[in-house]
Amino acid sequence: MRTRSALVALFVVTGLALASDPVSKGIPAPPAAILKGPDSLDDLKVFQTHTKILVDKLLPTTVCLQVGGASGSGVIVSEDGLVLTAGHVSGEPNKKIKIILHDGRSVDGITLGRWNQIDSGMAKITTEGKWPFTEMGVSKDLKPGMWCLSVGHPGGYKKNRPPVVRVGKIGTVNSNFVQSDCTLVGGDSGGPLFDMSGKVIGIHSRIGQPLSANMHVPVDTYRETWDQLVKGDKIGENPVWLGVRADTDAKNCKIGDVTPESPAAKAGLMAGDIVLKFGGKEVGSYADMVKLLQKQKPGDEIPLEVKRGEETKEMKIVLGKRKE
Repeated sequence: MRTRSALVALFVVTGLALASDPVSKGIPAPPAAILKGPDSLDDLKVFQTHTKILVDKLLPTTVCLQVGGASGSGVIVSEDGLVLTAGHVSGEPNKKIKIILHDGRSVDGITLGRWNQIDSGMAKITTEGKWPFTEMGVSKDLKPGMWCLSVGHPGGYKKNRPPVVRVGKIGTVNSNFVQSDCTLVGGDSGGPLFDMSGKVIGIHSRIGQPLSANMHVPVDTYRETWDQLVKGDKIGENPVWLGVRADTDAKNCKIGDVTPESPAAKAGLMAGDIVLKFGGKEVGSYADMVKLLQKQKPGDEIPLEVKRGEETKEMKIVLGKRKE
């Protein structure tokens, strides 16, 4: 008879052998009952069967991150252990952390980059191995009313309790956040929001009031800032300073507020302005502008094209240096 440790080792080795493909590859396409919404007992049975397949495949990709004295969630998106999480969970880059897998095993990890403005963060499993992972979907294609699956560790990791699953629907979608009615509580932050094909479409960020209006970081923002996050950059923090915040309800690059005496204020930017071009390049979202901003240095003079009401304005901004 195999000992318990031998069985665990067999499980690990088997898992590693199968980790070369994302677990989402083995999930069938969502049936019509899910795409149109279940409206009969037979549809509900189909829905239940498909959801069980999703849960069985996706739970091994969901992890708990223990960062200092805090606990959050995350999801593995690469065979070598890259983990998407929320920026307020990962915190400062280059910190050693513990990552608890779905079956309770603890492995070593390190925090990577973050983008506080959007609340995206990344970490990596540093314990040697190949890890079960899932694919990243496309958040811009989401539509209100689509079914989704939320996974995480509400209340933090609890021994002998696997990641908790909740089913819900997509609400508002824009370049800054994805809304769903999946119930979230503390500890869920950083966990994955999946579509019904098993792809990550968002990362839990903010618990809404009411609980049916929770906010998730769109997965597209991770793809757009991938290199910076992997390198451990603190996107939008140092050293370049613009002095604006995004209007998080806008789909374009709309300014939410401007810090007094900042480079943006001195250039004439105002809350409500929509930045159309930054340095001569078109920007469709605030994330687009941040990516361009990261390539600049303090003292650079950047031409802007801005829409204010019905008027289009051209201005120049001299970038500042953020104080440590």
